[in-house]
Amino acid sequence: MGVINYGRWLSSGIAAGVVIWLLEGAGSFLYMGDMEAVLTAHDLAFELSASVWLLGAAMSLIAGLTLMFFYVAARPRFGPGPRTAVIVGVALWFGSYLLSLIGYHMIGLYPSGMLLLWGVQGLVELILAALVGGWIYREA
Repeated sequence: MGVINYGRWLSSGIAAGVVIWLLEGAGSFLYMGDMEAVLTAHDLAFELSASVWLLGAAMSLIAGLTLMFFYVAARPRFGPGPRTAVIVGVALWFGSYLLSLIGYHMIGLYPSGMLLLWGVQGLVELILAALVGGWIYREA
């Protein structure tokens, strides 16, 4: 079993986080107006301030680092490469994104179509981020 290359883990995690952040930002154009309408209907507000952008970037970075942590941990079992990256991306989606979407559905805040769009977008984000990060990561 190989030793974790912490420098590569960090760089691959940052790269994965950037992919997530970029795809999340691009995807938001598909639903931002609908989301604002839903929030307004519930007498809630959402403002894209600098602190919201910063928090979004931090969350994407944490997601990327976590994704690559699990990729690094899965490599000895599944082997390096795209197959392992996809397995890890899908597994993390089930353990994080899907659970959040189910929670939103349970409280009835957002319509099902919007949650489905978010779910597909999140799955694509995590798989692509894992592929990019996995391409960067190499053991010591």
